[in-house]
Amino acid sequence: MKKILIIDDEVNVALLLSKFLIRNGFDVSTASSGTSGLEQLKNGAFNLVLCDFRLEDTDGREMLKQIKKHYPQTGVIIITGYSDIKMAVELIKMGAYDYITKPLYPDEILNTITKAIETHHALVEDKEDSAAPITKANSKQVLGGIVVGTSKASKELLRQIELVAPTNYSVIILGESGTGKEEAAKSIHLNSPRHNQPFVAMDCGSLTKELAASEFFGHEKGSFTGAFATKIGHFEMANGGTLFLDEVGNLSYEIQAALLRTVQERKVKRIGSTKEIDLDVRIIVATNENLLEGIQKGRFREDLYHRFNEFSIYMPPLRERGNDIILLAEHFLKMSNQELNRNVSSFSPDVIECFMDYRWQGNIRELKNVVRRAALITEGNEITMKALPLEISNYKTSAFDTMHINEVKEKEVKEQPRHDLKNAALEAEYGTILTVLKEVSYNKTKAAEILNIDRKTLYNKLKAINLK
Repeated sequence: MKKILIIDDEVNVALLLSKFLIRNGFDVSTASSGTSGLEQLKNGAFNLVLCDFRLEDTDGREMLKQIKKHYPQTGVIIITGYSDIKMAVELIKMGAYDYITKPLYPDEILNTITKAIETHHALVEDKEDSAAPITKANSKQVLGGIVVGTSKASKELLRQIELVAPTNYSVIILGESGTGKEEAAKSIHLNSPRHNQPFVAMDCGSLTKELAASEFFGHEKGSFTGAFATKIGHFEMANGGTLFLDEVGNLSYEIQAALLRTVQERKVKRIGSTKEIDLDVRIIVATNENLLEGIQKGRFREDLYHRFNEFSIYMPPLRERGNDIILLAEHFLKMSNQELNRNVSSFSPDVIECFMDYRWQGNIRELKNVVRRAALITEGNEITMKALPLEISNYKTSAFDTMHINEVKEKEVKEQPRHDLKNAALEAEYGTILTVLKEVSYNKTKAAEILNIDRKTLYNKLKAINLK
């Protein structure tokens, strides 16, 4: 359970906020002064501090300095009843995750807190990992969260990150979903001269056309319906540091045009404002789409692509990283032991063989989730096959089954009377099943979900066409 400390001399505000966060699954403590807040920080570790800017014995700026100095693993959000954008920018540059004004809206504060905890934890973990020494025992290097093993693909990835990190180049990171593109971006940031400045990540895939401009550039209070307070955009938040744009290929063409101007001129203007703000931001973007194909089809601006593409890095899929799969699995097992307070020490030989044979469509993200789940349900000190999900433990069998699918389909079509309505319906049904299986790499659990039938029904239908 994540621990949060609220420091606010308005007791009623602290009490209401505390009750709300407890209902949402947080462990919450409160303090009514800066002194008592620092005392509580001495006595226990907190994931996040929500601190009012104006306290009786100090202010938010001084509290932020003390917390960043003595408790760097704790994230900080400053809360105030006064909207002061200049102060907000200063506090974010000093290390605060965000600066929000009263009144507090439940959904907004909950979303901000969740993102703050996740982002701060990831960056602290990356800094610790990047300082970890390389040993012969593990034969791997952790660079800002990326485990670099012995494979040729991994070594080339490390070489490119080390080459581009000290520069100011904009970077495009290419790769399938789950290959660790955001971790690569953090590695570049942490190994650059900007490492002490903000790293701000933005998921472009979740942005609507209406929200995108406000998220990128910010807005002034009252600039449009629903703009109840002034908002700092992501460009302004990242000023001096690095802005990471994930799934950039999903941006609308109109937003791409506005983005191009900001990238070219290195100036940003909040919606509803006439004042331009100078920017010093390094931009790193990531995509699992083919942007050149998007240019040809008119979905992505060629001029924006060339602005971003001063350097490109390819993130290899897990299946191309050979024995690094086991190094990564061991790394995630160690992390899982620390997280779950377990002592699972190894993988059985058949699990290792299974990991090497599996295709890993979800790449590193999928491997991490599989190892965390296995560590949780393993009773002894060795992970065995029974701790793995069925789609992985049965992967060889599934792969063997697929060898017969086209052959069976052709046979069924030839044997069925052409004008028999019942057989035509069966043919269409089996054709749909086989198409879905192919789309999900013959993962029967996922196929059953897509087809809206249970797994047993799917097996019976496959059995009817002589598939195991």
